[in-house]
Amino acid sequence: YAHKRRGSVAMDAAGILPKYRGRAVHDFWKSYFDYDCDHALCNAHLLRELTFLWEEQAQQWAKEMTDHLLAIKEEVATAGAAGLTALPPADQERLLKGYERIVKAGYAENPPAPPHGPKRRGRRKQSKARNLLDRFRDHPDGILAFMRDFAVPFDNNRSERDLRMMKLRQKISGTFRSFQALENFCRIRGYVSTARKNRVNALDALRRVFLGTPFVPT
Repeated sequence: YAHKRRGSVAMDAAGILPKYRGRAVHDFWKSYFDYDCDHALCNAHLLRELTFLWEEQAQQWAKEMTDHLLAIKEEVATAGAAGLTALPPADQERLLKGYERIVKAGYAENPPAPPHGPKRRGRRKQSKARNLLDRFRDHPDGILAFMRDFAVPFDNNRSERDLRMMKLRQKISGTFRSFQALENFCRIRGYVSTARKNRVNALDALRRVFLGTPFVPT
């Protein structure tokens, strides 16, 4: 969807998230939490941040959390292949305890910085490690949603792939000559993407538009 602004103003204008009551998988951008739906956090984004902390700052908890999340993903894949739709409750409890243990170890590895300078209003600035730890502490349900419901993906890479065509178009053809052209491009790409996700052939979906019977997902 094309809009001249970002954040809630643009998403409200798009008209999807204000009415959405499923589970949105996203990258923890604050604006997404304004909507009354269930939330899941993209673990690909989290893994990138964990990798940075491990490779650049030698944060041991970050390496352990990376391994833990990937191990859960593997268990989910195995259980899904066996026909399950969620990990058994006992396994969920075991994995959650391991998750909480790593978060606790992370806080021990990153104690709060002692105050310095004049006292200021508001929240004190924290390190990247502390900020990420707060996210893991406060959002275990969203981060681990994929093990409780296999319909929830591990990441939001599908959305990222949808956006890739826009970047490819910019790279090859540059900017649009009018905002209307941009809106049209986004509407076409959105329609084709939705058709493919519903296993409808893209060319057939476009043909149906010109026949006056466009594909509309149920």
